[in-house]
Amino acid sequence: MTGPQRRAFIASYLGWMLDAFDFFLLVMVVRHVAADFHAEIKAVSYAIFLTLAMRPVGALLFGFIADRYGRRPALMGSILLYAAVELLSGFAPSLGAFLVLRAVFGIGMGGEWGVGASLAMESVPAKSRGVLSGILQQGYPAGYLLAAVTYWTVFPHFGWRGMFIVGSLPALLVLFIRSKVEESPAWLARRERVGGVRPLAGMWTALRTRWPLFLYMIALMTAFNCFSHGTQDLYPSAFLEKQRGLSAATVSKIAIVYNLGAITGGILVGATSQRFGRRRAIICAALLALPMIPFWIGPASALGLAVGGFLIQFAVQGAWGVVPAHLNELSPTEVRGTFPGLAYQLGNLAASMLSPLQVTLAERHGGDYGFALGGVVGVVALVLAALALLGPEAKEAELAPARA
Repeated sequence: MTGPQRRAFIASYLGWMLDAFDFFLLVMVVRHVAADFHAEIKAVSYAIFLTLAMRPVGALLFGFIADRYGRRPALMGSILLYAAVELLSGFAPSLGAFLVLRAVFGIGMGGEWGVGASLAMESVPAKSRGVLSGILQQGYPAGYLLAAVTYWTVFPHFGWRGMFIVGSLPALLVLFIRSKVEESPAWLARRERVGGVRPLAGMWTALRTRWPLFLYMIALMTAFNCFSHGTQDLYPSAFLEKQRGLSAATVSKIAIVYNLGAITGGILVGATSQRFGRRRAIICAALLALPMIPFWIGPASALGLAVGGFLIQFAVQGAWGVVPAHLNELSPTEVRGTFPGLAYQLGNLAASMLSPLQVTLAERHGGDYGFALGGVVGVVALVLAALALLGPEAKEAELAPARA
């Protein structure tokens, strides 16, 4: 890659990694937040629901900004919003205030992925999209890994509020984007060709003419988000800590191991998709998760759980490694800042009640979170493979419009 391509990709990767870092700080401390506010875990799990539910609002808002004014200002705005709200979350005086802040956090988080992915995929060479898509998407488990390390090192000394204060540091990334990152060449080419961009009109046209594709992408991303959130959101705090009785330090180490598996899987499967196709790579990774489920929730030892976690996240995030390239290749050029990100986040909205659902399922089976996690993931893996099999593909599609 050239220098500008490399810097655009680094900015997109770091924006997504730090976004995920801020999100997963809550995942690591659900039980402790509940105890501090004298609430049940289920009540705090609605903070996860509200974050996921508000992400489509962020995708729409910052997507419009990205299509109208460019990817850079939209990326900077989304990062500043989620970093500022993360800081405020550390000072929340009540559960109600905390829930409101996590909803606003969802707007910033929802804006980052679509804008960052479009900037990255429009900037890098087409032949490199597969492996770079895998690396880009693995900013998500890398953020999870960073959250686990923060839980291990910061929580024992400063508690969950101190962790959220540390979570405001991503705001510094804006300085790098402002000074070092160039605008997407595809966005610049479109502005030159049409003399301006009207994202609202363009999005309406895209939805009117390509609504079957948009609905398909929402369904696909619903399955994808159930796949990831179903294996991540309740696993460390509810399953490992509460059900298995493991210490915070042990949970952190297990989380580090399974996120290393996620990063490895995402990069390898993303790279594989460049040769064998996006859909085939997704199907293979989704089906690979099925035999891994017993190793993920069954072992009695911490070592066994770490190995199982590595294996399941290798498969889950392996499938996810294809997503940035796949969605951007399927999306119309004129609204690529909005179209893929909105589809992604509407899928998140559809999956947003998964954590409370898994808690309810576990409670109905005597507090068995392993049963709830494993059962849901098994069904979702099959659904995801079926959707990928039935859907379209546009591998190595030209993302920039022809110049006038």
